[in-house]
Amino acid sequence: MSCLVARNQRPWCQEGQASVEAAVLLPTLMLVFALLLQPACMGYTRSVMQSAAAETARAALTDTDGNFDDCVAFAKRRLAAVPEVSIFHVGGADDWQVQVDRQDSGKKVHVDIRGHVRPLPLMGVLASTFSESDGTGVVMDVQVDEELRADWVGGSYDSWQEIWG
Repeated sequence: MSCLVARNQRPWCQEGQASVEAAVLLPTLMLVFALLLQPACMGYTRSVMQSAAAETARAALTDTDGNFDDCVAFAKRRLAAVPEVSIFHVGGADDWQVQVDRQDSGKKVHVDIRGHVRPLPLMGVLASTFSESDGTGVVMDVQVDEELRADWVGGSYDSWQEIWG
């Protein structure tokens, strides 16, 4: 029997075209969704790292004791906003490497934060092609340099206190 006749003549005859389309379309849509999701996850991780590095640099500029262990702990608290899911971050809290260095007699600070992400297989090939990778995953690195006082600000600290005092 053929299903080429009008449907109202043979109601028991059903076509399987919708099932075949769904079988082809659903995996394709899932693949496209995964390809769009991975850069968003890596972008979120990078933005949290950038924000944590900038805030740590500002905190280190006002640190008076010269010991940056509290600044590193501050950065790691900020980095806890990144979920411990491999497409965001892999390795746990111990994987974060935070380095804080003060330069130029305490007027400049350099903060470097490194972590690892293990992307989805298809994106992992692209990510490892364009960035550094090791046995843990793809390395994400953020560096921030901050100055205590911008060059364009004139006068001394004492003169600013007199103006605003």
